[in-house]
Amino acid sequence: MPEGHTLHRLAGLHGDLFAGTEVQVRSPQGRFATSASLLTGSVFERAEAHGKHLFHFYGPDRVVHVHLGLYGTFTESELPLAEPRGQVRMRIIGRTHWTDLRGPTACELLTGEEVAALRGRLGPDPLRRDADPERAWQRISRSRTSIAALLMDQKVLAGVGNVYRAEVLFRHGIPPYTPGRSLGRERWEAIWADLVELMADGVRVGRIDTVRPEHLPEVTGRAPRQDRHGGEVYVYRRAGMPCLLCGTPVAMADLSARKLYWCPTCQET
Repeated sequence: MPEGHTLHRLAGLHGDLFAGTEVQVRSPQGRFATSASLLTGSVFERAEAHGKHLFHFYGPDRVVHVHLGLYGTFTESELPLAEPRGQVRMRIIGRTHWTDLRGPTACELLTGEEVAALRGRLGPDPLRRDADPERAWQRISRSRTSIAALLMDQKVLAGVGNVYRAEVLFRHGIPPYTPGRSLGRERWEAIWADLVELMADGVRVGRIDTVRPEHLPEVTGRAPRQDRHGGEVYVYRRAGMPCLLCGTPVAMADLSARKLYWCPTCQET
């Protein structure tokens, strides 16, 4: 599932392509056809992301909410139009470009009140200027739940996924099963600050890189990462492989239906 930086990149891209212009909105698949007919010919005002949710604003009570889920994707192309390929839920056509949305978990037209209610259920997003990390800390500091599970709970913290969760805990040497209430404010503030920086870098470069400069392949002489995810990471999807810092095999377990990765030595205490 895409992590928060991907949705913020999409918000920026769609804002660049369509904001302030009249667009045509269609639903070749048909499942968004009624809403598309209400929007087509309207001005695309702006795009925003909050966690893993994307919002296209056409007016105070006409907001398209998209959640990509596991399979959703946007594809952007320059005009002229091409025939839809696959199940295109929503197509937006601007002056110079168009974008197709396929396979989302959610694509729906909401009112401003409904958007506010949805966002009210989400935790603070490290990539938003209006984020209040204190809100997350108040929940974390009272919880017996592991910090690894809390970081993935979108009601606690919005936008963090499996990669950022594993990597930020490794970077700070925090055992993933540490109860939230045992974490301590200093370590929480360090986690938040690191997420803000790492995720902003993800928006900028379009991939997740979490390895510090002194541990990069060109410095240590190790082979670079070779898989479809790209980016350099410490523990994510490296189960059984030696830790880049201490050589201990990276551990893996199932936690809340997701794979959890950590180094038993570097994250011992």
